[in-house]
Amino acid sequence: MNNKKVEQKNCMINGLRQGYWEDYWPNGQLWSKGHYHNDKRHGSWEFYYDNGQLSCKGHYRNRRPHGLWESYYSNGQLECKGHCHYGQKQGLWKYYSKDGELKLQKFYCEATHE
Repeated sequence: MNNKKVEQKNCMINGLRQGYWEDYWPNGQLWSKGHYHNDKRHGSWEFYYDNGQLSCKGHYRNRRPHGLWESYYSNGQLECKGHCHYGQKQGLWKYYSKDGELKLQKFYCEATHE
């Protein structure tokens, strides 16, 4: 029996990443999954801690975060959520403590670069 761990599930066309991709941590846990279009992240993506818990999820448009994004602590508790516009935080973002208490609300203008 082969005990080699899967490192990636992917598709390359003409040297460019295309379609659905999965990457794995060295321990075999899923690290990320989502789609590429012409070598750029596009559409829904999810990223995971090496313990299998969801780290963050959101959407990409032309390789940049665009739309709703949510990040999580390694215990599974929501850390923050808000919208991005072509890679920039935009509008109201909410930040939470590890025990789920709302600790900060911050409003970002489109021109904000953090």
